[in-house]
Amino acid sequence: MHSQPEERAVALGNYIAEHRATVRAAAAQFGISKSTVHKDVSERLPHIRPQLAAEVQAVLARNKEERHIRGGMATRRKYAAIARMRPTHSDK
Repeated sequence: MHSQPEERAVALGNYIAEHRATVRAAAAQFGISKSTVHKDVSERLPHIRPQLAAEVQAVLARNKEERHIRGGMATRRKYAAIARMRPTHSDK
């Protein structure tokens, strides 16, 4: 990806701010770990681009507030898929 951690931090910040992405989504997009994303946007980015860092922190705070909803929706999709795979009484 980027050779310099500072460049990567700015690229991650821009991606998260533009796409309203989660840390997990940013990590997958850039092929790096979630820990690296956290370190870059929490520690490096504020020293490099404070305004961008503030935007990113706002996105991450909102994602954190909404994560229980996303988790619930994932569980709902999982059990709906399982129910579709089960034979119904009329199939017997």
